[in-house]
Amino acid sequence: QVQLVESGGGLAQAGGSLRLSCVASGTIFTINAMAWYRQVPGKQRELVASIRSGITDYADSVKGRFTISGDYAKNTVTVYLQMNSLKPEDTAVYLCNVVIRRPGYPDGFYYWGNGTLVTVSS
Repeated sequence: QVQLVESGGGLAQAGGSLRLSCVASGTIFTINAMAWYRQVPGKQRELVASIRSGITDYADSVKGRFTISGDYAKNTVTVYLQMNSLKPEDTAVYLCNVVIRRPGYPDGFYYWGNGTLVTVSS
């Protein structure tokens, strides 16, 4: 079993910065991917940033402003999202996602955190 705990959300002013962290702990052997998503009520969950096989990818709306990174230790992975030049439209609940290799799941098993709220004021 793997648990994800996010932190770092809060209130920021437009143009400011926040750094989100996500600690994934448990039985972790191989990470297929790590990602941050965001959810706004009434809208579809959006993939913000991801790392897969060492390659990062970003939504067009955050390119040049957000940076995803990860630290690895035995049975623990920490995923970060550095958010700079924040805009009011970045306001959302941000959810951490880690995809771990598991027997019977060709694409890996998806684990999710509960989310952390980011509010950006204008």
